Parts: sequence; structure tokens; C-alpha cells
Amino acid sequence: MNTKLVDSLVQIIHSLTTEERRKLEEKLFLETSEVSSEEIIQLTQHSHSFDFLENEPKIYTLEDGEPV
Repeated sequence: MNTKLVDSLVQIIHSLTTEERRKLEEKLFLETSEVSSEEIIQLTQHSHSFDFLENEPKIYTLEDGEPV
């Protein structure tokens, strides 16, 4: 067993930010070909694909319809 390598890896992992740790865990344990919700949100925010909705009239309110 390469104890020095393991110790170095642990030290590096402890130095990661929360976001970096989450990404590492994703890569190690959750790696899939599916796009995450976070990635979809970032894509829509940066692509401005839904900007047209900002100009849509507000036709629905909380008082519309029946309570669930």
C-alpha cells in the first residue's frame, strides 16, 4: 500500500472547497451520462433561451383555481 499517496490525497481532499468536494464525489460515486438539474439550470440561465418569458403577461395568480 502506498501510504504516502493516500496521505497526500487525503490532504488534498481536505483542502477542497465545498463545491470542489461535491464535484469530486459526483465523479467518484455518481458519474452518469445524465445531465444534472444544476447543469440544466446553469445552461438556461446562461443561454438566455427563456428570456422571452420575462415579457409575458402575468395572467395567473395564487387565487386562480381551486385549492389542492
